[in-house]
Amino acid sequence: MDLPEFRNRLGEKLDTAFHPGTREDALVVLGHGVTGNKDRPLLVALAEGLASRGWPCLRVSFAGNGDSEGDFRDATITKESNDLRDLLDALPAGVKVAYAGHSMGAAVGVTVAAGDPRIHVLVSLAGMVRTEAFCEREFGDATPDKGFMWDEPACPLSRNYVDDMESIGDLFDEVGQVLVPWLFLHGTADDVVLIEDSLDAYDTAEEPKRLVKIDGAGHSFDEKSYPQVVTEVGDWLEVHLK
Repeated sequence: MDLPEFRNRLGEKLDTAFHPGTREDALVVLGHGVTGNKDRPLLVALAEGLASRGWPCLRVSFAGNGDSEGDFRDATITKESNDLRDLLDALPAGVKVAYAGHSMGAAVGVTVAAGDPRIHVLVSLAGMVRTEAFCEREFGDATPDKGFMWDEPACPLSRNYVDDMESIGDLFDEVGQVLVPWLFLHGTADDVVLIEDSLDAYDTAEEPKRLVKIDGAGHSFDEKSYPQVVTEVGDWLEVHLK
């Protein structure tokens, strides 16, 4: 598959990594969570596992993250959703896209899939739905534009980010508008995005859908659970990405 250089509507270059596969006219796009990037171990393991099953995969760092251009302080769900739409705009015609997002990257997927028919299959990995509650729970002790996310100096907590999370509130309206096959995976030991987000989103979502609770897995899963994640996602794609 011949892929272009990806830039968003602001001209910021998006850093990507492509994993070739044997399947034609299909692509799995993988998006990361807040403070993450395309090289997070979960995304690498999933892309390598799916590519070994024939699925071409594209890992992307949203603008302001990893080696992508842009300012981290502007990296909100709203902006990253536009990054994803801009990436879809640049793909070759006729490519059927599955999107797999982790954490806030899953919220990006829901936001886009709710109104964009170019996403044919959706996968949420420890997916965030209650955005305002997450922001308050995880970052409520930090002062926007002065403090940091999880005390990481490289990840300043911006007023832009907090305002966006509060403005969204939650994504249950968008969840109900997703009309494509949707796979939810969530670890039972996740203390960052609570598993109730996936349970309640699953109850709200339309069919076809599947929810898999991975016993003992934390927010980013782990080497023990990666094979199960790959198997579940790969099996879902086999049935639904045609």
